[in-house]
Amino acid sequence: MSGSENTAIHRVNHEIKHRRLDVLKVIDLTPRMRRITVGGPQLQGFTSVGSDDHIKLLFATSPEDQVALDNLDFGRDTWRPTMREYTPRRIDLAAGELDIDFVLHGDGPASTWAAQAEVGQVLNIAGPRASMVVPDIFDSYLLIGDETAIPAIARRLEELPATRKVLAVIEIEDAQEQQPLASKAQVEVIWVQRHQRELLDVVKALKLPEGQLYTWVALEKSLTRQAKRLLIDEKGVKENLIKAAAYWRLDPNDDA
Repeated sequence: MSGSENTAIHRVNHEIKHRRLDVLKVIDLTPRMRRITVGGPQLQGFTSVGSDDHIKLLFATSPEDQVALDNLDFGRDTWRPTMREYTPRRIDLAAGELDIDFVLHGDGPASTWAAQAEVGQVLNIAGPRASMVVPDIFDSYLLIGDETAIPAIARRLEELPATRKVLAVIEIEDAQEQQPLASKAQVEVIWVQRHQRELLDVVKALKLPEGQLYTWVALEKSLTRQAKRLLIDEKGVKENLIKAAAYWRLDPNDDA
């Protein structure tokens, strides 16, 4: 890595490796958020250096697929299992642990698996393919997301020093979904209960933190698109200093 990469947002590529991990712990953080800790010998060498990295969780839909999944080699095989992307919430290679937080929304292969997960079961993962590294070069941060973005927001907050200011706007189902978010930084969190307030109205009314600002948005696809345009067109956020990601889709036919 060159010196210039240390002081600029940059991408770091990783070798994609299939890992078969054991479920070590299952903890309910809130009524709708479950943390599953996995580990085992194959976790060694796992790398995640970006707070919003994604790993792929791999699921079989038939006994035949399970056999193929157990022997999957990403570098050799063309067959791919059902996959869903999740943020590595915490990595402790010394302890041999990886935490993954799941929103229990009662739909989809990952949420369905997480709802029944027990210690001793197996979870197959791959990646991350790459990390987008945002070095500590900004005065302040604006982080906007919903429950699916809390793991990435929490990782970012834990990485920031006391000299930084952060405004986080997080859409949740209800007050029970609020989580403690640890950080040395100066953090203000606005929890938006989706049935009481519109997220875009809250964003429109924001007073942005001062100084050089980095903005990160991760919501449902159409909402991410609307929030990004609002921030750029109405709030004056610099387009080259905003990352906006669609973490899920309300309309499964929305491939735009």
